[in-house]
Amino acid sequence: MQQPSRTVTSSQPGVHPALARTVARHLRQTWQRPLSGHSQQAFAVMAESVAAWSGPLILDAGCGTGASSLQLALDHPEALVVGVDKSRARLGRGLAEDCPDNLLLVRADLVDFWRLAAAADWKLARHYLLYPNPWPKPGHLGRRWHAHPVFPTLLALGGELELRTNWETYAREWQQALLLHGRVVEVDSFDAGVAETVVSPFERKYLASGQRCWCVRSPAPVAVAGGL
Repeated sequence: MQQPSRTVTSSQPGVHPALARTVARHLRQTWQRPLSGHSQQAFAVMAESVAAWSGPLILDAGCGTGASSLQLALDHPEALVVGVDKSRARLGRGLAEDCPDNLLLVRADLVDFWRLAAAADWKLARHYLLYPNPWPKPGHLGRRWHAHPVFPTLLALGGELELRTNWETYAREWQQALLLHGRVVEVDSFDAGVAETVVSPFERKYLASGQRCWCVRSPAPVAVAGGL
């Protein structure tokens, strides 16, 4: 029998008091950490397929075994879905065969991958973050994606953004960080009793344990004519 998924526990009672200050600092500064050779090689191999694709592009950031990427590829046959995860072990437990033609799975460090994609001028149609990234201790704020130096680059890829989590504080922090970047955002919650499309194994595990999940959505930014 599968063990129930544990809830996120934290001594942080709500949105971190340093979040706004942290997000503002990253907006002012460009992150300069060197890119890893492995990520550059993985990106170069996969980028040719992306460049040859003429349809929409979807990124599943932190895809785990790739099960969520497969679901997205099946749900969006008109798009090329790129699933990225840094763990060889997780990807190795995933889809070794029978991947649809519109699915690519890549092992790479996300912070490198996002910067490489931005440098290659990728324009996403959709951007999913379904893999858990809570880092619930207050001192770990900077490890959460919305408070990480790479966050402005992540958003620069454009597209409709969707995040799912089982920690409300994480969802609310994403909401505030997106608003600070001028993005429109909505936050909804759902549980096993609500008809909601489950994309990842993580949501399925949370819901089976009786937990409530949270979904953060932000539509693609609207380009303004003339750059005004």
